Amino acid sequence: MGERFVVVPVDGRRTVTAEGAHLDDVAADPDTGGSSAGTGQEKDQLEDSVFESVDPGAAVPILEYNREPNKYGDGVPKENSPFINNTDDKGNSYDGTNMALFEEEMDSNPMVSSFLSKLANYTNLTQGAQEHEEADDDEGPKKKAVKSPQMGTFMGVYLPCLQNILGVILFLRLTWIVGTAGILESLAIVGLCCSCTMLTAISMSAIATNGVVPAGGSYYMISRSLGPEFGGAVGLCFYLGTTFAGSMYILGTIEILLTYMVPKAAIFVAEKKENEMDALLNNMRVYGTCCLALMAVVVFVGVKYVNKLALVFLACVILSILAIYAGVIKTIFEPPDFPVCMLGNRTLQNHQFDKCLKTEVIDNVTVTTKLWSLFCNGPQLNDTCNDYFESNNVTVLQGIPGLTSGVISENMWSLYGPQGMLVEVSKLTSVDSGDPAQDIYMPYVVNDITTFFTLLVGIYFPSVTGIMAGSNRSGDLRDAQKSIPIGTILAITTTSIIYISSVVLFGACIEGVLLRDKFGDSVKGNLVIGTLSWPSPWVIVIGSFFSCCGAGLQSLTGAPRLLQAIARDGIVPFLQVFGHGKANGEPTWALLLTAGICEIGILIASLDSVAPILSMFFLMCYLFVNLACAVQTLLRTPNWRPRFKYYHWALSFLGMSLCLAIMFISSWYYAIVAMVIAGCIYKYIEYRGAEKEWGDGIRGLSLNAARYALNRLEDAPPHTKNWRPQLLVLLNLDSDQAVKHPRLLSFTTQLKAGKGLTIVGNVLQGTYLTKDSEAKRAEQNIKASMAAERTKGFCHVVVSSNLRDGVSHLIQSAGLGGMKHNTVLMAWPGTWKQSNDSHSWRNFIETIRETTAAHQALLVAKNVDSFPTNLDRLGEGTIDVWWVVHDGGLLMLLPFLIRQHKVWRKCKMRIFTVAQMDDNSIQMKKDLQMFLYHLRLDAEVEVVEMHDNDISAFTYEKTLVMEQRSQMLKQMHLSRTEREREAQLIHDRNTASHAAINEKADAEPEQVHMTWTKDKLLTERNRNRECNANVAVRDLFNMKPNQTNVRRMHTAVKLNEVVVNKSQGAHLVLLNMPGPPKNRGGDENYMEFLEVLLEGLNRVLLVRGGGREVITIYS
Repeated sequence: MGERFVVVPVDGRRTVTAEGAHLDDVAADPDTGGSSAGTGQEKDQLEDSVFESVDPGAAVPILEYNREPNKYGDGVPKENSPFINNTDDKGNSYDGTNMALFEEEMDSNPMVSSFLSKLANYTNLTQGAQEHEEADDDEGPKKKAVKSPQMGTFMGVYLPCLQNILGVILFLRLTWIVGTAGILESLAIVGLCCSCTMLTAISMSAIATNGVVPAGGSYYMISRSLGPEFGGAVGLCFYLGTTFAGSMYILGTIEILLTYMVPKAAIFVAEKKENEMDALLNNMRVYGTCCLALMAVVVFVGVKYVNKLALVFLACVILSILAIYAGVIKTIFEPPDFPVCMLGNRTLQNHQFDKCLKTEVIDNVTVTTKLWSLFCNGPQLNDTCNDYFESNNVTVLQGIPGLTSGVISENMWSLYGPQGMLVEVSKLTSVDSGDPAQDIYMPYVVNDITTFFTLLVGIYFPSVTGIMAGSNRSGDLRDAQKSIPIGTILAITTTSIIYISSVVLFGACIEGVLLRDKFGDSVKGNLVIGTLSWPSPWVIVIGSFFSCCGAGLQSLTGAPRLLQAIARDGIVPFLQVFGHGKANGEPTWALLLTAGICEIGILIASLDSVAPILSMFFLMCYLFVNLACAVQTLLRTPNWRPRFKYYHWALSFLGMSLCLAIMFISSWYYAIVAMVIAGCIYKYIEYRGAEKEWGDGIRGLSLNAARYALNRLEDAPPHTKNWRPQLLVLLNLDSDQAVKHPRLLSFTTQLKAGKGLTIVGNVLQGTYLTKDSEAKRAEQNIKASMAAERTKGFCHVVVSSNLRDGVSHLIQSAGLGGMKHNTVLMAWPGTWKQSNDSHSWRNFIETIRETTAAHQALLVAKNVDSFPTNLDRLGEGTIDVWWVVHDGGLLMLLPFLIRQHKVWRKCKMRIFTVAQMDDNSIQMKKDLQMFLYHLRLDAEVEVVEMHDNDISAFTYEKTLVMEQRSQMLKQMHLSRTEREREAQLIHDRNTASHAAINEKADAEPEQVHMTWTKDKLLTERNRNRECNANVAVRDLFNMKPNQTNVRRMHTAVKLNEVVVNKSQGAHLVLLNMPGPPKNRGGDENYMEFLEVLLEGLNRVLLVRGGGREVITIYS
């Protein structure tokens, strides 16, 4: 058991004792403070660091710790702690001695009591409240406490979802959809869309109950589940969907105003019937722009009033729906009187006539009606009339025959048609006559657009959006994890029942021709759904008008805040300006952008054209909500613990598939455009956005995929056809931990082109505990250099007691499983001759030996600082390969890989091989050309003959100088340890007895003194050393070179002459690297051989194979 420290007062001073010490001893000797107090200096340090000034008479002093809040993650308080609102708690302190064992970790690991206290005091601020809180910080004691959220499921989730789901499409288009698609297909449309949103709500409930969802709602859920790239892309799609929803609501408002409330307010009036649609669209554009400007001003000035009016707008919606149901019940007993005038089987617009008659008898005189004047050249009975008008009779149909009339059987089936198709009823007979081309000029009710099933899906889908309203208000809820699932699913169930019942009731109560009359032209311009309502059509007209107004204001309020949340996350750099706003947090710039995008939808002017656009963006958002839930469920991440249990990954995938299907069903080209937009945003965030670590599911998916792939990847070497250099790059750093040779990384990029594995390694000398910060700084610098040189790979910094062991550890352990390096790339130690320390070249040679032992290839770049950068473009030139010995074909493969990069693309490849005296040079060249042909490599081939010349005097001299230098280095680098050992030996010999020294005086004249002093010892040692040095120098001048070294030097000199003669102007020379000698005594000679071999060449890459074939002629 470790020591537990207690504090006791002694003479008014505080001392620290170990638990095992006797307190009596401590009291008796206050100066020492017992066994654990240590020296007085140590005691003072303890007192300075631990204790505060207290009353000397106090029994037990208090230990106080000022603790900073736990900082980790990306520095954003909302994600870097278990609490969303994490603030600095300067008052938190640790009191007492019970937990003294953990006191040194209090700064990073808070006490559980403190932790729970912060959790209990947690308040989730709604969006925009943070700025208010920051502004209030200056007020000091005047600052008001934030009220804890009190909204329940009904008021906080159910009603907002109900208000957002029910809206413009229900009032303006649902009757037309039922009449066009028929009851059965309309039920299919409603069922498809409602199923999609229900499945999405289940997935959303699981995500929303898996922890706290702050302001941002759906964007927050998706971005934290799927990562910043997906979150930003889908968040912006959701923003665009909400913005276009505002356009749709404003267009709905203007359509109600100009078509049903104040038709005479139209600025543009069509003189001819065929121009009516253009006039309507122009009116929509003008009034819509004015309405948008007005709403934007309202939102900018008084957003709080918009929120207060939300209940009023919701009351309008509920009252309108109740009026519809009341009207349906009333049709059973007393159907309302809305006659529809038919000419033959064609529906007539009755704006300009009151009586559905051709002629009428007034005072026994037959006179024509206003209807006659619409089809004839004049009001006289003998005037020329339209042929169809003359051939067919006028009849009156009851527009709303009632629930028990049996009209439901006639409205069961669809009746699609092209633009301009007449709205007809099949049960009435007619005589076709006249010119069909003239029909567009007659007052018939016609299709204003071409209708088909998929179009109606796109137009209807916005009527089921709005399911995120509850999750967006999560900060206002008393218990969000309980309210969001219940409220959202209940709201979807309620609205689905309303929609399904409305489809059936509309088809059972209203005549088919009136259902297909989109703007109510056949019933004097009344809203079709209004004709069914009770007590008056104006209930629906006014209710739907205020409903659309409220929904438009809500969109203009919510969309800018969503954009502000995305901008403040910092994942999309060009959006950061939209994160700013007024002093109270209102997003001014985001509101301006929202109004601008909203104006685009208004300029489109057609509700039927805008609806599919926003459908795409909402469907994209819902698709990724389902994907997020499915990914988290399948990954089974430890943090995935939703309180909502009624979810399954299969339901999420089904919801995702439905979203994708509806996107392409409603409009395949809009779907592609929406995906392209989301894809562009994704790639932009990936390349330019700030890196965020949110613990998202995509990262977990990547980890799982990586683990699966590593498990599948064989630990054995890959097949020759799949072999590529997987590099371990050994970098050198300077004293400031900066990369010495960044061109080595440039060459790595050019060699790899982003393919395969690259590990950039470095070794720091020391222990990890002392070099921790330096290692992190080195890793950051290496990653920065890798980014600057566009090197894709991993960084691995090792701290080791010595460099040799560190490099050895890297070679042995870098990589994971089957993803291990097979090639080591390093720079030539250019200063090995000038360095007094032999460790540099000895480490280099040991690295060569270890790569050979590990069966790994080795690439050594000489003069690496002269290698081209990634921005250079080498012109016409050559890459020369000197193939002296075959070591697996790596020499052939490397030039091919290098030439894939644009830096080396224009270079040609030349291969030189060396022929001996007894080789057939001509046959060698033919064989090599055939070998390259089978390898599918384009290269010039040349065979260089090296004659067996006598060894020149120059070679003898160079070998002799090399050996003399090596011998001198051995003499000069007598280590300090050896010198100390020599002195100790002399000292030991001369501390023996006087008699023994006298006996050995003749045999060992250097030990003639009876007693040695320090001065005598130094003088004698220097005299002996000088004597030995003189002998060594005489030996150096008399020595003869070793014959093996002479032969090796001869090879290096002759080969260098040939290489320089042929390849001095080449952009890069690749050369076989001879292996180091087995006898370590010749290591320095080996470095000399390599130096001679490479003399006079600029860019050289020494290549040493790993002992296996890396290139093959087979497919």
